[in-house]
Amino acid sequence: MEPILIYGFPAGSSMGLVAALEWLGKPYRLCRVDMLTEMREPSYARINARHETPALITDKGETLTETMAIAAWFEARDTERRISFDPLSPEANRMHQVMAFINTGFTAAFGPLWAALEMTPPNPPLQAALREWGREAVIKRHDMLEKMAGDAPFLTGDKPKLADALFIGIARWLNFHEVADPERWPRLAAIRQRLEADPAVIYATALEGGETRPGSGACLGHIGLAELIDRFGSSSPWSP
Repeated sequence: MEPILIYGFPAGSSMGLVAALEWLGKPYRLCRVDMLTEMREPSYARINARHETPALITDKGETLTETMAIAAWFEARDTERRISFDPLSPEANRMHQVMAFINTGFTAAFGPLWAALEMTPPNPPLQAALREWGREAVIKRHDMLEKMAGDAPFLTGDKPKLADALFIGIARWLNFHEVADPERWPRLAAIRQRLEADPAVIYATALEGGETRPGSGACLGHIGLAELIDRFGSSSPWSP
């Protein structure tokens, strides 16, 4: 069977993994999940007990969660090195370093901003403090990634790779939370503009928004969440 990526909307970090599958060029399927409703239902725990996206149903029918684990699964199957490098090369080491930074400190810096936005019931003093803390953290992490970016067209070279997929899924949160002008970080802004003009990213963003667009042909269609849970969901609420 083809792997099935479960990706979230609105503005899910998993959008970048859809683009990565397009770059990879091997057959896959998708499952689109509303993170504000469907993902929070008790039944979703049969796919991911932490009620998060992304998740992946592998070609063996096994469930894999966490972005870095899913990216590693993609990398292991990238025999043509379209989205990765020779695993023993310096380029691979750098790519993994950038990916790890994006998936940890860079992404986590937005945590206080999301917490303030989603707080119920509202607590204005706490929300204001969280927003101030979050903005400072996001700016600091952007400063760090700007220095790591180098002068290449993309984060790890002349072509988009897995690190770019992780980045583009998160990068638009800067605008969503109105933290700062993206042009404050010219290297990152240029990389982001190139990625946003990439056909795979355009395709992934359109799917996230509920639109139908032609892609590379690698995507063989969507499967509904209820069917996916019925076919692949664990009977244990604590798995995987």
